[in-house]
Amino acid sequence: MEQKEENLVKKTCRELKITQKELAEMMGVNAITPSQWITKNSIPEWADKFMNLILENKKIKTLLTHLNI
Repeated sequence: MEQKEENLVKKTCRELKITQKELAEMMGVNAITPSQWITKNSIPEWADKFMNLILENKKIKTLLTHLNI
């Protein structure tokens, strides 16, 4: 059975432990915009890149913390 990939908005909020409203504030968009991206299953390219960058940044910070750097 094929597993559906988690929506990037939901994944970003879950991994950063923030709300969709907080994500919207970080991105400089209206508070309901992330919810609309989920509903429409359509995320603008710039927003996709932004969220992937902040997720990658979190991974790097975690790695550096574990390495005591």
